[in-house]
Amino acid sequence: MGDIEIYDRRFRDLAIGTSRLEKLFTGTRWAEGPVWFADARCLYFSDIPNDRILRWTEGGEVTAYRSPSRYANGNTRDPQGRLVSCEHGSRSVTRTEYDGTITTIAARFRGKRLNSPNDVVVGSDGVIWFTDPPYGILSDYEGGRAESEQDGNHVYRVDPVTAAVTCVADDFDKPNGLALSPDETCLYVADSGGSHAEGGPHHLRRFRLTGGGLSGGELFAEVDPGAPDGLRTDTEGRVWVSCADGVIAYGPDGTALGKIRVPETVANLTFGGAKRNRLFIAASTSLYSIYVNARGAYRA
Repeated sequence: MGDIEIYDRRFRDLAIGTSRLEKLFTGTRWAEGPVWFADARCLYFSDIPNDRILRWTEGGEVTAYRSPSRYANGNTRDPQGRLVSCEHGSRSVTRTEYDGTITTIAARFRGKRLNSPNDVVVGSDGVIWFTDPPYGILSDYEGGRAESEQDGNHVYRVDPVTAAVTCVADDFDKPNGLALSPDETCLYVADSGGSHAEGGPHHLRRFRLTGGGLSGGELFAEVDPGAPDGLRTDTEGRVWVSCADGVIAYGPDGTALGKIRVPETVANLTFGGAKRNRLFIAASTSLYSIYVNARGAYRA
């Protein structure tokens, strides 16, 4: 299988022998944040340096959905079907309402501006979880160069009723992608600190959801090469993670099962398509896809 590396025999059941990696679009500077909208049969994804969100349809057409996008990065969809985005430019997490207006969900913590929210996930209960590394304020390329007002780079929770923003993990170097387990009892969070520091963290951690916060946070997997960025889970609890040269699938026990090789550095990914078995991959200058024998846990 030309696009596949098999590390564990379990991956043979996930790889489809006749499926190949397809390039759907090229022309981005740093593709990120893919999210599938099943009812519209389309995919939204960010092009951060070009300050836009693009829309790909099953017919192959790509159009600008929002430009400027305030340097949007990670995107997801909430239980009501609304687009939720992390914006480097506004240093906030926002929601696009049905009429197209934009509501700010989180922009400050303890009265100070967030760094640059990176990725976001919304549970079936409406709780919003997001990460806040400094990538969008390190330069003017993916946001606006600025000093951090926070005491570090943290993981946050937004209460769906009170809208209160709570720090739930404060021991990360650069928290990045995150995903809920299929039963929503665990939260996986990537630490991509190795992206800007030799020998820095490049791993996934797994937390347990406990009431209004998190517990645990043990190491789930070290990710090589490069550093992990975006990730998704499937219905069987496997974790699919981006890396420097593709997407690695891990079993629920943290064992690396295999890799889908991609010719560009991968930033993020999501499951979509009519059966949620099409993996969409945002990788540097391009958007790719490949069919796999797995279904995404998130119902878009």
